[in-house]
Amino acid sequence: MAETAIEVRGLRKSYGTVDAVRGVSFDVAQGEIFGLLGPNGAGKTTTVEILEGYRRRSAGEVSVLGHDPESRDRHLRERVGIVLQGSGFYPRATVREAVEHFGAAYRRPRDTEETIALVGLEERAEARATELSGGQRRRLDLALALVGDPELIFLDEPTTGFDPAARRNAWEIVRTLKDLGKTVLLTTHYLEEAQSLADRVAIVKDGRIVAEGPPAELSPTHSRYRVAYDSNGRRVELDTDDPTDLLHRLTSDALARGERLEGLTVSRPSLEEVYLELTEEEGR
Repeated sequence: MAETAIEVRGLRKSYGTVDAVRGVSFDVAQGEIFGLLGPNGAGKTTTVEILEGYRRRSAGEVSVLGHDPESRDRHLRERVGIVLQGSGFYPRATVREAVEHFGAAYRRPRDTEETIALVGLEERAEARATELSGGQRRRLDLALALVGDPELIFLDEPTTGFDPAARRNAWEIVRTLKDLGKTVLLTTHYLEEAQSLADRVAIVKDGRIVAEGPPAELSPTHSRYRVAYDSNGRRVELDTDDPTDLLHRLTSDALARGERLEGLTVSRPSLEEVYLELTEEEGR
């Protein structure tokens, strides 16, 4: 079994009388892409900032690559790369200058040209930061996080503001990180992004994890399967916990009527459907 890169047990964070994180526990295996999902105010950003060492916890145990991130240990910082939601660099610096400058802070940095190529900025290596598009600036942000050759990478909303083509290009970069054996903790509001990239996800609501597991295996609190078919020119969709029994009844009834069930499909709820059900406000 893969070793654990991140261990979180009973994590709590309070601001006065407000509990932002209330007993969160999860593990992230080395070499895994783990998605942390949740609406604004759910506690996921606070959780990630504690893991990054930027915020102190109120209670609980946290281990990142075998270290307590609260200690701000230099050895740990050299093994971790962080891509924040909003970041930047000297606007007049070129891509190459920025990567070289960041690399100088590490004892064994990744080669500058290799790092630039990894994020697909070879043709823009001499361009200044102000000349880059939004998507290219995010690629530069990723290059600056990767130049230290980290084992663990935090990606906080990495494709916010991207057009669909740029977003899918960014996904390929994230998949490349996994191929390189890196561990990635990803936060995103794009459920398709989490479905496509993450090996496992945790959905956070009101400071607690309400679901965790591989995206394709998560189920809402109600039915787990959807059966759909065409009957007499109309599309019929039914939700059920037992598709075998439902299919038996549907096909038996159709045979008795001499009717064909066209376009018959059985599917699990999408990650988006599960997410929306688990995070919807009470009473809505």
